[in-house]
Amino acid sequence: MPQPTGTPTWLDLGTNKAAASRDFYHELFGWNFVDQGAEVGHYEMVLKDGNIIAGFMDMAGMNGPDGNPITDRWDVFLAVDDIAARVELAKAHGATVYSEPMEIPESGLMAIIVDPTGAFIGLWEARGFVGYTFTGTAGTPVWFELLSNDFDTAVAFYRDVFDFDIAWMSGEDEGANRGDDGEAAGQDAEASFRYVTNGAGEKACAGILDATAFLPPGASSFWRVYFDVEATEPALAKVRELGGQIVSEPMDSPFGRCTTVADPAGATLVLNAGSEALRG
Repeated sequence: MPQPTGTPTWLDLGTNKAAASRDFYHELFGWNFVDQGAEVGHYEMVLKDGNIIAGFMDMAGMNGPDGNPITDRWDVFLAVDDIAARVELAKAHGATVYSEPMEIPESGLMAIIVDPTGAFIGLWEARGFVGYTFTGTAGTPVWFELLSNDFDTAVAFYRDVFDFDIAWMSGEDEGANRGDDGEAAGQDAEASFRYVTNGAGEKACAGILDATAFLPPGASSFWRVYFDVEATEPALAKVRELGGQIVSEPMDSPFGRCTTVADPAGATLVLNAGSEALRG
């Protein structure tokens, strides 16, 4: 059954260094890659313990629909009920279309837009293929998050276009309490920390962070993916060994110890050691 509109349902990596990226993720997470054939441009499914958990595409030498080279990045796709209608709704709320809706045979329809704050976000209307399998185990995606340079605009956009059920997270306890009473709850949060989730408590499936305090001036918003790891320090040592980089120092939270890293081609991701979560 398709996921509700607004739920992260797929993710994929587009890379200009396919061989190096495959080696990196195979050694770091234990991933395997399965080529889907020439009819879909040799798009690859990523498997972990037999489960489909992501997609992978060699983008070397390709340009995007705008004619510019495609940079290495992880893309997040939100489930939608009617991709044509949702794309039009997104345009009416200030988004631009990067890739028009296209059919993936026997799977579904996909599109990519750029939201009003500059973040790329994919849309997926399932017609046979729902998306990735959530297991919550090491080496698999466990959280999706928008770092926004225009928090208020982003919250309104995802609420109005993708039916986000906005729940405010309090900054007083570093996110341990999640409110469910809409904008009023947000008034009680510390001004220095603004964060909402799509859904409250255990129903939360994605987050939006006010990142204006640490994004460089003029930087666009962007989505990032959290992947579970068993322990932080061994994972970071492996990242360095495999040619990746540590982008930011580990940060402790009630949900795990999080570290932003970059793969050898420059695509960023967050490693989250759920076993090292702060205990209240």
